[in-house]
Amino acid sequence: MALDGAFLSFIAAEIGVLVGARVDKVQQPEKDELNLTFRQKGGGAKLLLSSSADHPRAHLTAQNKENPMTAPMFCMLLRKHLGGAKLHAVRQPGLERQLYLDFDCRDDLGDEVQKTLSVEIMGRHSNIIFIGPDGKIIDAIKHIDFTMSSKRQVLPGLPYTPPPAQDKVDLLMQTPVDALQRVLGQSGSLEKAMLKGVQGVSPLVCRELCEQVAGDMTVDINTLRDTGRGRLLAAFTALQERLRSHTGEPTLLTDVQTGRPLEFSFMRIMQYGDRAQTRRMETFSALLDAFYTERDRVLRVSQRAHDMLQVVEHAAQRIGRKLERQRTELATSEDREALKQRGDLVSANLYQLKKGMSVCSLADFYHDDALVEIALDVRLTPAQNAQKFYKAYHKAAAAERFLTEQIAEGEEELRYLETVLDEISRASGESELAEIREELIGGGYLRRRGKKREKLRENAPRHFVSDDGFEILIGRNNKQNDRLTLKTAAKTDMWFHTKNIPGAHVIVLADGREVPERTLTQAAVLAATHSKAKDSAQVPVDYAPVRHVKKPVGAKPGMVIYEGYNTAYVQPDEALAARLEE
Repeated sequence: MALDGAFLSFIAAEIGVLVGARVDKVQQPEKDELNLTFRQKGGGAKLLLSSSADHPRAHLTAQNKENPMTAPMFCMLLRKHLGGAKLHAVRQPGLERQLYLDFDCRDDLGDEVQKTLSVEIMGRHSNIIFIGPDGKIIDAIKHIDFTMSSKRQVLPGLPYTPPPAQDKVDLLMQTPVDALQRVLGQSGSLEKAMLKGVQGVSPLVCRELCEQVAGDMTVDINTLRDTGRGRLLAAFTALQERLRSHTGEPTLLTDVQTGRPLEFSFMRIMQYGDRAQTRRMETFSALLDAFYTERDRVLRVSQRAHDMLQVVEHAAQRIGRKLERQRTELATSEDREALKQRGDLVSANLYQLKKGMSVCSLADFYHDDALVEIALDVRLTPAQNAQKFYKAYHKAAAAERFLTEQIAEGEEELRYLETVLDEISRASGESELAEIREELIGGGYLRRRGKKREKLRENAPRHFVSDDGFEILIGRNNKQNDRLTLKTAAKTDMWFHTKNIPGAHVIVLADGREVPERTLTQAAVLAATHSKAKDSAQVPVDYAPVRHVKKPVGAKPGMVIYEGYNTAYVQPDEALAARLEE
């Protein structure tokens, strides 16, 4: 993982500025994540500690996450012990992926004692452990019993034992020559030799050092000559100096084509060449905020909304298959005129036809009296054969009317389900997902869990302010879209929505004023950014006064019709959305 021990040392230095600050709030927005808010003379700061198996980390954060209505037990325990406590020290053992946060607290008798939070960043083994002054575990965010690990148990009351130390060279305590000798004593690729021999460096950093030393990320250690070994020693020396002096560069690499974060590091990374764009962030914490926030949100939403996604996707697939069959049947019914014409030809020639004929050849007065062969039922009289053709014709006509209605209803339901998938993908918290779940229960797609309806936390629409000072509101889900457009918005406000693409309703509160062109453009960009087409280059967005937007009787949540609109073509811009949001 890119968050290696070396990178963590820079994070530890940033957290160190909070030494002397007091804990103001303890929150646990996720089962494996803590937020500690500190207060001090210079202002407050929030520290994020995550033991997520996918995105474990520790850093200062500017993000605000929704917290559960009832705090988890571990959170309540920390509030009891750490409320008002003073951060005494931030320690990192060598270049391990571990931090100790020491706090000056008061015990039940009012005496000052020191308690510690151990933050262990080790992939799926990550944990946050609260340790008492006697060295015993008070509690942990994840309990590890003997059935889960025979080597190290993490349970309340047990003595705390740190994770096993790695037998690697620590550049903070040892010399670059030690690192060189340890690496040269390995075999195979230089990258793997550095991973095995040097503490606190990730595969990304090892590949970059290989590039610096040999111009080849796959170079074998046995091919290094004296010149290469000299460059490797110089690289270790420079790395040691960078770590000891805390002169790292918070570097974010983004994909040139999509703009999405690829990697991060404490040094410049050149191995991606033209495929990645390098951006230097203000702090290491801001770098981790930028890299992980959206990834973490998408991952957690997919985990929490798994059942909803499964139900909606299966429903959409079922409707898609049904529509395909109905369209095939509709295409067949479109040939019904030929049935009527055959009935007319048989009726006009009853005098020359007899019962028992299997086929007849008649002059087709619909096509210049050209001879046409018509298959007959030998069991029926000529008149009955004619009626059989007429009956088939009327049946096909009725089928066309029925299928046309059914296809229209199926297409509308499919569009609705696509909007549900879109709003799930944009959900940012448990309460938003609960509102979507309630919407699906109301639509008959999901069953309610338990008999009682849970009390939902009301979410306000997303709030933005344009550069011209106009308020812009964006719905979070289909039901909120309906409330926003049909109840909250005034008739003179402006409504925006991506054209034929699932997305949020966007309202510009005009307050009786004329909306300037710049605000119209920014609202259209926000509509594109909060839609299924957020990763597209050019997105069509329709906009019209709210008075031109109507909801048909019986329409699904979020579905409206509109007229008197204009269309703008814009590019989604998450940076603009972040700047305008309040």
